[in-house]
Amino acid sequence: KAVVSTQSTGIGGKGTARRKKKIIHKTAGTDDKKLQTTLKKLQCNNIPGIEEVNIIKDDSTVIHFTNPKVQATVGANTFAISGNAEHKSITDLFPGILNQLVGMSSSLPSKSKPVVDDDEVPALVEDFDEASKTEAV
Repeated sequence: KAVVSTQSTGIGGKGTARRKKKIIHKTAGTDDKKLQTTLKKLQCNNIPGIEEVNIIKDDSTVIHFTNPKVQATVGANTFAISGNAEHKSITDLFPGILNQLVGMSSSLPSKSKPVVDDDEVPALVEDFDEASKTEAV
């Protein structure tokens, strides 16, 4: 009798059916390929020459990318940033990103004194109800 080796293809003991095909798990490379094809459909273009990207979150933490690959579709307002990301506190990056924070301050509402309009309506001096009663007589 010939003995069939079931170590590579069998999933159970004696008397169970053999597995039809071996399942091959997907790697991260296939996910990257799917992402690149999706970005091609959106017509994203590479933006060269970007040395770092800082995403400042509400809780004062920063997602910091060094030498990222940046792709953008400006018409669709879509940006894809890929690379090694580090989560840091804003105080760790403070001297280096000070000029970026100054650039953001122009878009933030300023706390200046309110503008006074010179064309304000003057206050009432007379009582118009009395004047209307005297005219009606």
